[in-house]
Amino acid sequence: MSDINLKQYGIDVGTILRNADPARLYEEAIQLDPTAAIANTGALTIRSGEKTGRSPADKRIVKHPESADDIWWGPINMEIDAETFEINRERAQDYLNTRERLYVIDGFAGWDPQHQLKVRIICSRPYHALFMHNMLIRPTQEELADFGEPDFVIYNSGEFPANRQTKHMSSKTSVDLSFEDNEMVILGTEYAGEMKKGVFTVMHYLMPKRDVLSMHCSANEGIEEEDVTLFFGLSGTGKTTLSADANRRLIGDDEHCWSDDGVFNIEGGCYAKAIGLTPESEPEIYNAIRYGTLLENVVFDEETREVDYDDTSITQNTRASYPLEYIPNVKIPSVGDHPDNIIFLTYDAFGVMPPVSKLTPEQAMYHFISGYTAKVAGTEMGVTEPKATFSACFGAAFLVWHPSKYAEMLAEKMRAHNAEAWLVNTGITGGPYGTGHRVPLKYTRAIIDAIHDGSLAASDMQPDPTFGFNVPTTCPNVPDEILIPRNTWDDKAAYDKQAEKLTGLFAEHFEQYADIAGEEIAAAGPSPKSIA
Repeated sequence: MSDINLKQYGIDVGTILRNADPARLYEEAIQLDPTAAIANTGALTIRSGEKTGRSPADKRIVKHPESADDIWWGPINMEIDAETFEINRERAQDYLNTRERLYVIDGFAGWDPQHQLKVRIICSRPYHALFMHNMLIRPTQEELADFGEPDFVIYNSGEFPANRQTKHMSSKTSVDLSFEDNEMVILGTEYAGEMKKGVFTVMHYLMPKRDVLSMHCSANEGIEEEDVTLFFGLSGTGKTTLSADANRRLIGDDEHCWSDDGVFNIEGGCYAKAIGLTPESEPEIYNAIRYGTLLENVVFDEETREVDYDDTSITQNTRASYPLEYIPNVKIPSVGDHPDNIIFLTYDAFGVMPPVSKLTPEQAMYHFISGYTAKVAGTEMGVTEPKATFSACFGAAFLVWHPSKYAEMLAEKMRAHNAEAWLVNTGITGGPYGTGHRVPLKYTRAIIDAIHDGSLAASDMQPDPTFGFNVPTTCPNVPDEILIPRNTWDDKAAYDKQAEKLTGLFAEHFEQYADIAGEEIAAAGPSPKSIA
């Protein structure tokens, strides 16, 4: 911990703790935060307040002549003017000036020194400091002494609300970002994930300007061959589960970049969902919950301090934040070679998609832009039948440029480095949702293993009549009959009808990107007329 002066930010507070050790932050939280407690594993448990998830409807980006033409404006990236940003920043600074003590975390985003950003967090809760201590790449004492001025600053005044009467404000929550000022202001939400995704959003903007592809994905590499695989997938598709492999080293679980030198993790930690966590289902995550880990919004026994990971009375979005080093087979530094395989994960609740299919670069661009999965009953209030969900580039909420830019960069890098693309369905097989069943995890793992050892690429393939991509007809340790989904349905006509419905949803969603994406990519999508 070292001395620091924040007067250049308009902040003058008597006690400022810079890069405090977790032990000190534990003490501060227990003494000052009534929601803080220590679990029986040694993890620090905390409440995030009213907001237990991100507030995407309250995110704003300053519309400035220097960056305005770069940004994909719309419901994902809503604008705010520079004057309003300055008003909110001053409001955040004023609140921080009322605190008796503040916390500063200086760290890095990006493991590749060529593309690393120096990030500074200024906050008033020990919880937020410990969270970003875990999530940023932690500097050595020498690096901290030479840190200098940061490239990006986050003012976290989440305990204090935005003024609803301020221009562009839609609620008492406001998360504002200025690429010109290299600053982010948080008001009206104490959910720590806003800081993590704020850093990711900045990387999503800056990296493509350097011809570096920023990606919402996990990554691992083979222990012997050092072959790298990227896993893209929305919530519930198995991204974290499948990238955690005892036979491979984890590069990272959520945010990566692909440069001319290979892949690198953006983060220094993991932010894993804790709902339903068991040592059998997710041993790496379960065992990472120990001293230094932050448990967010979990419920625990008041006497034993044992956490009940099935209790969703606070939120279904319970989380654990811990350093990468807490994963036994993690790779530090978290960098790897160019990917050999790119895997798009989807949970197809319609029972239509094959468990695995091989994509051309054009098909990869189409499915990357689409970012498809499906919600089913029980995952969201009011959902009683499969509901298609599309999120461009498997992370639309964090995109800054138009999705086609990221897709074009992905295809270009795939071609340059001979990467294979695969679409893996971890959802329903053997019939529609309610009749069919989820593809067994052991079969999905066998498919991933076959991708890694090359046996799947050598398998005989046949084109899927609905989606056009090639489907392997055999895979080691996977029954042949489940590889062709139509064969698993008793009612083939019902399958065709369901397939036509899903392809129509794909086509409807892709219309918004068709003009910019171009005819070649649009033609790589499914066609209802091609159904057998």
